Amino acid sequence: MKNILFLILALFCLSCSDKQQHSTDSLPRSTPEKEGVDSEGIVHFLEAIKDNKHELHSFMFMRHGKVIAEGWASPFSDSLNHALYSVTKTFTSTAVGFAVSENLLSVDDKVISFFPESLPDTISPYLEKLSVKHLLSMSVGQDPEPTFSLADTNCVRTFLAVPIVHEPGSKFHYNSYASYMLSAIVQKVSGQKLYDYLQPRLFEPLAIKNVDWMEDASGINTGGWGLSVKTEDLAKLGQLYLQKGEWNGKQLLPESWIEEATSMKIEQAPQKAKEEKTGNDWEQGYCYQIWRSTHGYRADGAYGQYIVVLPEENMVVALTSHVSNMQEILTLLWKHLIPAVQDTPLPLNAENQEKIKELTTALAIVPNGWTESPMEKTITGKIYEFPPNEFKAISTKIRFEKDTCIVNLKSEWEDQVLNLGKGFWSTSGSCFWEDDHTLIIKMMDLQGGGANDFIFKFDDDKISISSNGQTVTGKIS
Repeated sequence: MKNILFLILALFCLSCSDKQQHSTDSLPRSTPEKEGVDSEGIVHFLEAIKDNKHELHSFMFMRHGKVIAEGWASPFSDSLNHALYSVTKTFTSTAVGFAVSENLLSVDDKVISFFPESLPDTISPYLEKLSVKHLLSMSVGQDPEPTFSLADTNCVRTFLAVPIVHEPGSKFHYNSYASYMLSAIVQKVSGQKLYDYLQPRLFEPLAIKNVDWMEDASGINTGGWGLSVKTEDLAKLGQLYLQKGEWNGKQLLPESWIEEATSMKIEQAPQKAKEEKTGNDWEQGYCYQIWRSTHGYRADGAYGQYIVVLPEENMVVALTSHVSNMQEILTLLWKHLIPAVQDTPLPLNAENQEKIKELTTALAIVPNGWTESPMEKTITGKIYEFPPNEFKAISTKIRFEKDTCIVNLKSEWEDQVLNLGKGFWSTSGSCFWEDDHTLIIKMMDLQGGGANDFIFKFDDDKISISSNGQTVTGKIS
């Protein structure tokens, strides 16, 4: 429990930092109508998000290189990084693009040529054929996708030892380990971790700061996941691609690479007729760690993290969320945003601007439940002790003061104090009563993009605390 609860607390406290101010590092701002977008479409998109109860954490819409609408669902904010999950892969393929442009490698290079020290005893014909291009296009030929452990001290050797059962390039099969291998290759040819390699080439020119990127036990950035940046940073990468690699008058990446990286390399379901694929944005073709979409192309990550690039509309959309049905978010974009795009500027619609603000505020993730219970008078100030348990929890004391719940947690590791808002977010989290005997404490993992609930149940002099399917019980001392 210590590892979960205290880590989440630390992450939550980051939400108290001041909001970043728009500066020379920020993208320029405008209004939808000035850039030829009917704000009614943005209103309808946000209304649909609300009506369908999608947990949208942030959105940023750009046209003509300017931000025309943006918002964050409290307690998320523009100053916080957000976990990207597989959007990380597009940053990795961008690094490969830089390496190719610097003649450090080519997409036709064989994977085994980079790691002679990690090869299996027997090199199969398919492994011998495996190229960087196959890693980029998710057509390695391993099936099922290999598993991964950050504790592995030689993940490259582990990957190369996994049998390749389909000829490389012949079949699409999603493979996050392939993205890791791209990271390892860039590190091998550049002598730098992916994060360090991208620093002067991408992060500094685009003013992407305070980047977090996981790495494995051997010091290789994960490549396929594990990157956290801000929503505006996502929009910046999308805009770089929309501008064919140009940024502030300088060509960072060759236009030829952008075109190659965003053109379809393999079909996900070649056996299906075109009409069968309509409406499925995961069957429109795959590029270099980039998906083709019903409109344009995109980077995407689990639970609804998106960079959507729309060349025909000259638009970029950045989204972070926590949803189970990722297609629904894209479908709402196609339904409401695409038809709103016009060729010329439109008259300002002040009413819709106000609606967008209201709907953005309504995106806030609000804890639902009772803020009062008769149980408060019975348990406030009481100390509950726990017998020896796997969480190393020793005792807890709960106090209620006006609109705040204060929880003292004592364990074999350390003591912590949580100041929780009753029905609202405070610096430590929020709490509410599910019923007279059940107190829900909600800790938002702001960088991870999800929430963790701790269920406190009170029965006479007993208490049980549950989270993620695990429970510890105690009683009043």
